[in-house]
Amino acid sequence: MNGKFPQHFLWGGAVAANQVEGAYQADGKGLSTSDLQPQGIFGAITPRTAGDSGIKDVAIDFYHRYPEDIALFAEMGFKCLRTSIAWTRIFPQGDEETPNEAGLAFYDRLFDEMAKYDIQPLITLSHYEMPYGLVKRYGGWGDRRTIDFFERYARTVFERYKHKVKHWLTFNEINMSLHAPFTGVGLPPESDKSAIYQAIHHQLVASAKAVKACHEIVPEGKIGNMLLGGILYPLSCKPEDLLETQRQNRDWLFFGDVQARGYYPAYMQRFFRENGIEVAITEEDRRTLRETIDFISFSYYMSGCVTADPEQYETARGNILDMVPNPHLASSEWGWQIDPIGLRYLLNVLYDRYQKPLFIVENGLGAKDRVEADGSITDDYRINYLNDHLVQVAEAIDDGVEVMGYTSWGPIDLVSASKAEMSKRYGFIHVDRDDAGNGSLERRRKKSFYWYRDVIHSNGASLKDRR
Repeated sequence: MNGKFPQHFLWGGAVAANQVEGAYQADGKGLSTSDLQPQGIFGAITPRTAGDSGIKDVAIDFYHRYPEDIALFAEMGFKCLRTSIAWTRIFPQGDEETPNEAGLAFYDRLFDEMAKYDIQPLITLSHYEMPYGLVKRYGGWGDRRTIDFFERYARTVFERYKHKVKHWLTFNEINMSLHAPFTGVGLPPESDKSAIYQAIHHQLVASAKAVKACHEIVPEGKIGNMLLGGILYPLSCKPEDLLETQRQNRDWLFFGDVQARGYYPAYMQRFFRENGIEVAITEEDRRTLRETIDFISFSYYMSGCVTADPEQYETARGNILDMVPNPHLASSEWGWQIDPIGLRYLLNVLYDRYQKPLFIVENGLGAKDRVEADGSITDDYRINYLNDHLVQVAEAIDDGVEVMGYTSWGPIDLVSASKAEMSKRYGFIHVDRDDAGNGSLERRRKKSFYWYRDVIHSNGASLKDRR
């Protein structure tokens, strides 16, 4: 692997505010949509009442323990840490005229701590949450006014952190809104397709406005989008399977097409027409969308298959998507199929399509770890998973794909997004907390901690091709 990764490759890890910070009402923070999903994305939307509690309310208490955690990331040699700003720490209800200074000050402290170790922040503006106040008062992203509220928020944080943050992302896994509309766009789960695509359109316009604002306020910075990289293969070589695979891949590539090319692709016009979907798009919207992103970022956990006759097959559940299983692949404890070569394939697909730099901002293995009597955690399954995926990243770079960096998902154990579990662990660092919220929150290095440290220090030369 020696020499395949660029000299300034951004090695690191990725977390999200609502899955690590806790302190869910501290220092003036408002309620977010995530706070109303205490059982995760697939749980019920639950109004908060006085005295109630959820596991994400404390999460892993990163809000108070970040100096310890940043020091551990630095010990591994991180060049980059992806996290998100909790929108409700800055604008608690979402529609205030002035921001919450205590929230702004927290991220100043966080970014300053990262700077002590030369760890570059990669900051997502909205990661699976938005102010619940905007949902309650306006109907979330279904209302065009939310565009302006988001732009105000984006400009506020760009101005505040322009000397501290040079890499930004707009919306996390923006295509996920098709499958979990409350999490993605603040709409009820039963919303129809027209309502969902209208809300998505408003979000795409807001993303473009944020890109323009970033280019104005942080001219030396870069801003990208973030896609759930749910690459699909045809189950067979039947032409019908190939066409259906193309259609389903376009369901999520559409978001990248708009954000990277600056306009709605023709295939979406046909899709809207044939499905009776009406989306109000103004001429000003069309002009705004021409402000395109600087790079493409994405998550990758698994691939899946597509058939024109899906009723004949059982589906494999991913974090959000249901896919037909690939008979040639093994699966994780949670039924996610493991496909390292799929990452190389996806990198090539995206680079061929957009010719923009790519950033792998989520990739990892959720598993149940066992703490031995001596306190050690031997997680060879995680090491093997990440090793094999990174070998394929090196191959894609050798193919000519421009890859900016790699931030593994959950370098420290966190609350999972799908079901708000602590037992589904991704980290190189163990956190003593269980699904019921019990535990000391003590941090402990796993075997993978030292493995990833060696990978970073060798710039990938320590990886092993196990094929």
